[in-house]
Amino acid sequence: MKSPFTFTHTMPANTEEKRPALFLLHGMGSHEGDLPQLVQEFKETHHIFSLRGPVVHEPGYAFFTIEEEGKPVRQVFDKVLVYIQSFIREAIQEYDLDPERLTVVGFSQGAVLAQALGVTLIPSLHGVVALSGYVPDFVKSEYAIQSVENQHVFISHGDYDYVIPSQSGVESKEYFESLGADVTFKTYNDGHGVTPDNQQDLVTFIRSL
Repeated sequence: MKSPFTFTHTMPANTEEKRPALFLLHGMGSHEGDLPQLVQEFKETHHIFSLRGPVVHEPGYAFFTIEEEGKPVRQVFDKVLVYIQSFIREAIQEYDLDPERLTVVGFSQGAVLAQALGVTLIPSLHGVVALSGYVPDFVKSEYAIQSVENQHVFISHGDYDYVIPSQSGVESKEYFESLGADVTFKTYNDGHGVTPDNQQDLVTFIRSL
């Protein structure tokens, strides 16, 4: 891989045929070791790539900077989105992935990017998992939006999220539904995090793809 990202990668037991892949994107201040625990039961069946954000943000890293809540710095966001798109396309070639069974899983910042990838990436994603995120306004109004009619989207949010308001999850649900995606929407009695119930629901969702 020629990608600028630092990342971890686990391979399924059988790679004799094209296998599905999960791409994991962490939240602000975290790192590439954070999300793999959520999808560990897919280690034998999927390629799992967990990317580290390129921006240092103590105590870890971030994928982009923000002007204020809900408003990424556009120049940084655009650049990192293109880098992730390139990473996924390169991974398809290098690891002989099944391009029709690609899923991006993101939390917080990672969920923002996962949803942006969902409406822009070619080849289109089969699955999008957005845990406690939002879709930036400029993505909706200024990006070239691809068809998501065959896409399955899992959106979840904590009812008491103190970082990204729960209304953002509702708006994401409505946005993807308006584009024709198959949306699963869940809320939890939680703040900005992933509860055990949330994890189980996302595992069930990925298993169904």
